[in-house]
Amino acid sequence: MTKGQKNNWLLLGGFVLLVAWPLLFVKGDFEGADAQAGELVKELSPDYTPWVEPVFEPASSEIESLLFALQAALGAGTIGFIFGGYHERRRQQRQTSASASNNEPRS
Repeated sequence: MTKGQKNNWLLLGGFVLLVAWPLLFVKGDFEGADAQAGELVKELSPDYTPWVEPVFEPASSEIESLLFALQAALGAGTIGFIFGGYHERRRQQRQTSASASNNEPRS
């Protein structure tokens, strides 16, 4: 096993541990920050009325989670695409400047 493969397995093991640990050993409700904030507002100011209503209310919490995960995936994909474009542009610029310096006549 090469060093790179070993590092990949260690990263995968760490990822699985980070995901599994809270699910297996942390007791309590896995509630979103929006729900917690709403409960806190009701507790601090029981007569508060919201300014606006949601435009779209998902049918279930599973659909809501799916839409949130889709939004996160699209954002991560967009950021990765942008960084990949910058990386490729820099690589091409370095390659072009290196080939230009190799073609210069020597005095």
